[in-house]
Amino acid sequence: MGLALSTPVDEMDGPYKKRWAALGVLCLSLLIIVMANTSLTVAAPDMTKALGLSSSDLQWVIDGYTVPYAALMLILGAVGDKYSRRGALVLGLFVFGAASVAGSLVDSAGAVIASRAVMGVGAAMIMPATLSLLSATFPRAERAKAITIWTATAGLAIAVGPLVAGALLEDHGWASTFLINVPIAVLGIVGALLLVPPSKATGVDKIDYIGGLLSVIWTGSLIYMIIEGPHFGWGAKAIAAAVVAGVGLVCFVLWELRHPRPILDVRRFGKRAFAGSTMAVALFFLAVFGAFYYLTQHLQFVLGYSPLDTGVRMLPLAGAVFVGGALTAVLTPKFGMKVTVTLGMVVGTVAIALLTRVDVSSSYGDFVAPLVVLGLAIGLALSPCTNAIMGSFPEDQLGVGGAVNSTSIELGGSLGIAVLGTVLSKTYSSNLADAAAKAAAHGGPKIPAKALDAAQDSVGAGLYVAQKVGETVAAQAAPKLGAQQAKSLGAQQAQTMVDAVHQAFADAVAHTSVVGAVVLGVGTVLVAFLLPRGVGKAESSAKSEQQVLEKV
Repeated sequence: MGLALSTPVDEMDGPYKKRWAALGVLCLSLLIIVMANTSLTVAAPDMTKALGLSSSDLQWVIDGYTVPYAALMLILGAVGDKYSRRGALVLGLFVFGAASVAGSLVDSAGAVIASRAVMGVGAAMIMPATLSLLSATFPRAERAKAITIWTATAGLAIAVGPLVAGALLEDHGWASTFLINVPIAVLGIVGALLLVPPSKATGVDKIDYIGGLLSVIWTGSLIYMIIEGPHFGWGAKAIAAAVVAGVGLVCFVLWELRHPRPILDVRRFGKRAFAGSTMAVALFFLAVFGAFYYLTQHLQFVLGYSPLDTGVRMLPLAGAVFVGGALTAVLTPKFGMKVTVTLGMVVGTVAIALLTRVDVSSSYGDFVAPLVVLGLAIGLALSPCTNAIMGSFPEDQLGVGGAVNSTSIELGGSLGIAVLGTVLSKTYSSNLADAAAKAAAHGGPKIPAKALDAAQDSVGAGLYVAQKVGETVAAQAAPKLGAQQAKSLGAQQAQTMVDAVHQAFADAVAHTSVVGAVVLGVGTVLVAFLLPRGVGKAESSAKSEQQVLEKV
């Protein structure tokens, strides 16, 4: 690697000339770690069939990535600051790519979960490194624009993940959704060495490893509790995780308050710009990931789109993110981040509220407006928040700043899927039970208790049970009615149940959207109260944005 760029960015005369090309490498690295989750939601059915996954297995295949990813970001961001931010990026890409290869070759649930966990470790190196390198490479005057592009890339990845996975699954198995990461990771490594300048903090003697360990304990336990409790019940595991998370958080805060050089100075949360921005990021991704979770299911299971078609139909969101980013680049310098972020969150609340109108007769056209409005909201709100969070940290803690921003994203996203996913599941289950009882009361087919219990597990399970009910009815009626009439009767009974499943899920989507809109709406009021006026607004005085942030 003798051709690798070797001059540290802080030793260069003036801004780094190839910084926009370097930003492309950082955005490419961000793209694959976000796509790793969104693409898996589309590949899950194929993976379930091929590996015989239980619902618990599938849940941990998805979330086994999230736990190490969220838990390790803070300490790995600090390590990158001290030793090498570019080194952390390159090593993270290598680990991510190697784990992707391993994940494509295994044939058991445990091995896939382990591979996904290692991918999460790689992602925990990559994510804070992308933001810290961006902040170190770009002068402050251009940083907001670069962060807007970085944020838009994250929004693009949310929509592109299902599209890429759907295209691959047309002709290949689930393993292809792992292997697609490999050439991108290789390209990222080469691009990082050739285009991204080396960077590390100066004057950092020691890392607060005890604080880092405590952050791993409480963050990891919290994410585990968020996943375990809603999906598998509030048993001993979830309760123990909650206790460990609570005790770990208290110990972390107390340790950080007393440490002379803490891994994260928790006093920053007393600054309104920082606290408000962190809350806004978490709340926004709670709503976005939660809505994405049930939208993709509705498009596939109720409207009947293939994985590829579903991915294509999520693209309006991606396009709108870039439009929102362009708007925030104009609005924030004029009005300040308080106005832009609050506006973005109000628009996001409207987008979720539009989904409360969904019913069983809704077509794809009814989803276009919510997707576009939600994309605009992401573009408007998130880049000013990320810029404010990164601007709250000194140059020697940019990796930690990136970790805080990214951990907020993961905590919010995990909460969104857990909370809104639980509301969706329970509402769907209750709706389906009511529909089955009404149908039986009016002379319709009486669904066996075991079949109904299985159908209540998820909309996919409900459609599978409907097919099996139809086959069973046809087989039982064949000796009396003949094969053709029995088949027709079976198809009629199956369609009746399919209609009930679709109705139950569509109503559950509308009800869950009410909850999501209320949560984001209340959060919008809190964020608007917290954010100070003037931050991010162009001022004629010589005070820098950093000085303004420090005062608030």
